[in-house]
Formats: sequence, C-alpha cells, structure tokens
Amino acid sequence: MSITKKATVVAVGLGLVTLSACGSSDGGSGGGDSKTVTLVSHDSWAVSKNVLADFEKQSGYKVRVLKDGDAGQAVNKAILTKDNPQGDVFFGVDNTLLSRALDNGLFQSYEAKGSDQIAAAYRADQSKHRVTPIDTGDICVNYDKAYFSKHKLTPPTSFDDLIKPAYKNLLVTENASTSSPGLGFLLGTAAKYGDDGWTDYWKKLKANGVKVVDGWEQAYNEEFSGSAGGKKAKADRPLVVSYASSPPAEVIYADPKPTTAPTGVATGTCFRQVEYAGLLSNASNTKGGKALLDFLLTKEFQEDMPLNMFVYPVREGAQVPAEFTKYGPQAEDPETMDPAQIADNRDQWVKSWTSLVLK
Repeated sequence: MSITKKATVVAVGLGLVTLSACGSSDGGSGGGDSKTVTLVSHDSWAVSKNVLADFEKQSGYKVRVLKDGDAGQAVNKAILTKDNPQGDVFFGVDNTLLSRALDNGLFQSYEAKGSDQIAAAYRADQSKHRVTPIDTGDICVNYDKAYFSKHKLTPPTSFDDLIKPAYKNLLVTENASTSSPGLGFLLGTAAKYGDDGWTDYWKKLKANGVKVVDGWEQAYNEEFSGSAGGKKAKADRPLVVSYASSPPAEVIYADPKPTTAPTGVATGTCFRQVEYAGLLSNASNTKGGKALLDFLLTKEFQEDMPLNMFVYPVREGAQVPAEFTKYGPQAEDPETMDPAQIADNRDQWVKSWTSLVLK
C-alpha cells in the first residue's frame, strides 16, 4: 500500500461509504447501464483530479470511491460481501493476499486493454485474467538519518543488522495479521531465511526489542522519529517498516522542501510488492468496471500514480518523475516469493508469527 494517507481519511471514507452505497444500486444487475462505476480500495487510493476527470469525460461514467481501511481489512471485507459487492472494481489486493482473493472467487475474468503493455515480471493469473497488475513497490525498513548521525551509528542495511545489539529497541513494524506492509516484512524474512529459519530470526528480533503496532499509519506517523508526523508526536523509534518510496514523500510534502531526504532505506530488507485490480464478481456495472480497469492501465494514469500513491507503474514505457527516482529508487535485489508459495504458507506463517511475537 502507498503512503498518502491523511488525517482526514476516516471522515472522508465515511462520506464515501454513503455515496458508494447509493451509487452501487442505480444500475441493472450485471447490465452495465448505470453511469456510475464504484471503485472499492484501501485507504491509500489517490489520483489527480484532472486525470480522473479525463476518464469521466471520455467514458461517460462517474467514478465513486469507497475506501475501506488497510489492504488486509479491505480484502477481507470484499470477500465477505462478494455475493452483494459494495462496488464494481476492487483495487489494492497485493501479491501477499492475492491467493486469498482468487480462492474465494472475489473476481470475474476480464483481460483489460493494455495488458500486453504490462512488464512480464508483474503479470499474474494469465490463464484466467481475474486480476490486472496496476503498480509495484518495495516494502523496506526506513531509517531516520538525523538519529543515526546524532548517535554516530551506522544505519542498518540488512535483515541481519536488525538483530544486532546496536539496534536494540529501535525498530517498529506492523502486525503481520492486520497490515499489508507487516505481512510483506514477514514474507521478506521467510524468503531470506527459509521455512526453517525465519522463526529463529523473529525470536532474535523480538529479543532485540522490536515493537509491533496494528498498521502502517500508526507505525510511520506516530512511532517513527524520521517522519513529519513522528516528529510532531515526539516518536522515539528511528527504524520503521515502510516503503522504498517513503523518502521522496518526506521531501515532496515538506515546507520548505529539504535538498536531501531526511530518511533513508535499508536496501537489504526489501520485499517486492505488486498491487492488482479486478472486476468484482456480481458487480452491478460490469461495463463501467471494465472501462475503469482499462483506464488504470493507460499511460496517463500510470504516470500519475508515483506522486499520488508513491508506487511504480507496471506499464512498460511509463515515465516516473525525477523526484521519485532520486529519493525513492526501486531496490536492486529485493526479496521475492512465488504467489503459490505464499498461498501454501501464508496462513500458517501468520499464525506462527502471532504466537511467537505477540504472545
């Protein structure tokens, strides 16, 4: 998930729930004759007004958005309501949760226009086309440059570093059972140390004082001393599980803007995340949903994403802003995991992690 959450997201989300509930019922069942198409997403969905206006003008559809919490929460709710979905398209299920969505029949098949332009590394479910890759990013540990400079301590660069005594009581991460970045970090350690080694790693990380909170918002904006929100909250953790794209956000949203990012990335702790969108099963406006999925792969939308949702496009040839590449380059060698391996092990790993770390 991206990092563009604002303090008003709860109030805005509640308002959009009402709008979407109204909008999702004004079309025929599966007929697609409604002129409103509803997008269900996690809280970090964002798009420039002019870009969305272009789609609405060209397609004739009015887009309504239902933001539904963290990615994990949003996916679970979408599964529970799949027989009477809240909208037409779901955006924001990532590779850590993809199999759960597919196994529960969340999406119907549709091959979006422009799918042939998606980089091969990000394609998934090619035989059925139930999901469309939209963006990619890296879940990584971020560090507060000022803290490490002040304490004359070299920032960590790897998973191994995080369990060293020098970094005791410095890291905050998210709950792997409730948070997408928290789960991604867990999977990164499983990819690094294997099924036999990741539990021993987490025992050492727990002994070294890792702090676990429910979600990204709390971890990054309340516990992490390097973020603008963390500074206001007088946070005391200089290490946080976030994204490789978090540093450019700290530059772009700052006033005045610093010449260098106040935060850095431990590049040896990254796990590659891919986010997908799909046409919901039993969507009331299938035609509008298909048009919206097509739009998400256009060059216009793909190039709009980086500075709105702080993720990388998956469309080949889509340009990324200079500020983004300067302060938030993708990891050169991130940990990755086959979706099938995630599907086979995720639930048991989360159960074991919960028992080990939270109890």
